[in-house]
Amino acid sequence: MDEQSHGAAGADRRAHIESALARYPYVDAETLADLLYWFRKEASALDVGMIASEPRLSAAYQKLKADHIDRFSGPDLFRAAVFVMMAVGSIGLMIWAGL
Repeated sequence: MDEQSHGAAGADRRAHIESALARYPYVDAETLADLLYWFRKEASALDVGMIASEPRLSAAYQKLKADHIDRFSGPDLFRAAVFVMMAVGSIGLMIWAGL
C-alpha cells in the first residue's frame, strides 16, 4: 500500500470514528469497543488532538475519556498491587537484615 492510499484509509477511519463519537454515549457495545480500540491502539497523538479540538466532538470525547479511557483497568490495579507488595517486602527485608 503506498503512502497516499494509506493516508486516505486513515482519514476514512478517523471520519468513521468521528461519526461514532458524535453519537456517544448512545452507541451500542460493538461501536463502543471500536471507539476504545481506535483511541487505545490506532490513533496517533495528532488524531486525538484533532478530535479533541473539534467543537462538535469535544464534549463527547471528554465524556468517553472520563468514562473509559482515564479509568484504571484490572491489570493496572494488579500491577500497582504487585509493585506495592514488592516495595513493602524490600523495605521489610532491609529492616530485618539490619537487625
